[in-house]
Amino acid sequence: MSMQTVSVNRSHGGTQGVYRHASLQTNTDMTFSVYVPAHREGTKLPVVTYLSGLTCTHANVTEKGEFRSACAELGLIFVAPDTSPRGEGVPGDPANAYDFGLGAGFYVDATQAPFDRNYRMWSYVTDELPKLVADHFPVDPNRQSIMGHSMGGHGALTVALRHPARYRAASAFAPIVAPSFVPWGIKALGGYLGNNKDAWRKHDTVALIEDGAKFAEFLVDCGDADQFLTGQLKPELLQAACEKAAIPLTLRRQSGYDHSYYFISTFMADHLRWHAQRLKA
Repeated sequence: MSMQTVSVNRSHGGTQGVYRHASLQTNTDMTFSVYVPAHREGTKLPVVTYLSGLTCTHANVTEKGEFRSACAELGLIFVAPDTSPRGEGVPGDPANAYDFGLGAGFYVDATQAPFDRNYRMWSYVTDELPKLVADHFPVDPNRQSIMGHSMGGHGALTVALRHPARYRAASAFAPIVAPSFVPWGIKALGGYLGNNKDAWRKHDTVALIEDGAKFAEFLVDCGDADQFLTGQLKPELLQAACEKAAIPLTLRRQSGYDHSYYFISTFMADHLRWHAQRLKA
């Protein structure tokens, strides 16, 4: 699979690149970023995939996530895809709302028209993009982990639960853990997948755990000043589900922090060190 280099910058001794390729899954061009730390030639490195939240592109975490210093120190490749297909003819929210359509792919493969042609973000982030990255960067496919924020936290946890043998670690910042029961999720899952709520359960962290999915452990941070904490995120539901299923969960409620990248960047290095311990074990 081929790709185009959009930009390359030196950072912390490594290389921060932005790339574009024609996606077979979304039928659009897709843009993503990859940070590769300095390394000896021929070395294969562990890779962390980061899934972003509503309204974001690859650029939000690339520019504001403050991950490069830790990745350089720990020897981690950091991959950040877009959150939805984009381009001429790609349908968005009919009312131009921010929480559906463009920038809000919710990491599912849509089955409902007109979204089913382009909105195949599940297959994109779990299949097409990892293969493309492995073809072009020094990735060790046996040392992968995944993390994300908000909608991307939802994506990261569900991907990990459905691919527990592939990912050695999974963490999230302020994830939407039970989308079947909150406004963002109900709108997205209904719009992309239709009214059959059995189909929703495959993209709902709490429901997946209730249905028997397992993962080794999770790290989740939420800010107690997050304006979406009680209405959209509901971390207590994840805590209860993990306790019942005996899945180790470290749930940290960070005092005074909100939903923004000020919060994410503060605890990014903590998460990457946690990932590195498991990726290098």
